[in-house]
Amino acid sequence: MPWKPKGKTKWIIGLVALAVVAFIGFRYWKGKKSALPEGIVSGNGRIEAKLADVAAKEPLRVREILVNEGDLVRPGQVVVRLDTTTLESSLAEANANVAATQEKLAVAQAGIVRQKSEIQLATIEVDRARRLVARGAGSQRDLDVRESELKTTRASLAEAEATLKTSQEEIEVARASAATIQTRINDATLRSPVTGRVLYRLAEPGEVLAPGGPALTILNLEDVYMEIFLPANEASRIRIGAEARLTADFEPDRSVPGYVSFVSPEAQFTPKQVETKSEREKLVFRVKLQVPRELAGRYVERIKTGIRGVGYVKVDPNAAWPSRLQNVITAEAEPH
Repeated sequence: MPWKPKGKTKWIIGLVALAVVAFIGFRYWKGKKSALPEGIVSGNGRIEAKLADVAAKEPLRVREILVNEGDLVRPGQVVVRLDTTTLESSLAEANANVAATQEKLAVAQAGIVRQKSEIQLATIEVDRARRLVARGAGSQRDLDVRESELKTTRASLAEAEATLKTSQEEIEVARASAATIQTRINDATLRSPVTGRVLYRLAEPGEVLAPGGPALTILNLEDVYMEIFLPANEASRIRIGAEARLTADFEPDRSVPGYVSFVSPEAQFTPKQVETKSEREKLVFRVKLQVPRELAGRYVERIKTGIRGVGYVKVDPNAAWPSRLQNVITAEAEPH
């Protein structure tokens, strides 16, 4: 005799069937809602920012580091000071050399003034001796002596002028040397090149940095982007400068406007942190979606790199963004 469900069992089966139908309907509605219109493609990625190293130009000992990991820094802000004791001693010596060459120059200038006065006197005496010889009141020997003294004085003037020129050149060299040392001292005060957040503190006071050795690594929060990976048929349709949108997983209904700044000319495997294993086995092209600098600069205190999200790109300029991507963050809006 066939089994027939009792009343209570019928209710349970009916509820289960209703739940299954509702679940399927929800999945269908969800899929339709998340479906992208023709002309728009998307890919998974994460928010990233360019890195900037704060490094020493020459080997010097770290005197103090003024920031910690996570601190927000601005362009020109002093973040590290290196020990310049040796350089300051060299600068004092160079400045003393400048002073010495300036004294030498002053002596040469005074010598020239003196030589010119002596030439004037010797010229007068030669003219007088010539007149005396012409009148028969003076000797030729006395005239010859006066003329010889005039030539000697003129030679001394030429020597003094050469000394003056040498002294001027020595002053320029000494000043250049002092300026070079001062520049090295200035370079020992390391400043942030960008607006960003300290990602790594790579040195501590007392350590000696090698030439070009970084003391800090800073995230440039005005150069923010997302890299997504698209198959060839989609990547080939993207143009540089194409309009884009970026969303974060924790706030998918709010997007950030952007644009395509780079499309890789070579195919590659998708990085393991972006897609599933099956997706990673496919060859794709890397596409970089750049956030406008003025917009990123407006929200530097809120930007967090490494956050997962989705990037959307218009492959058709005439395509319309779906409603969920029209709630965009703008530079004019107040950060909150």
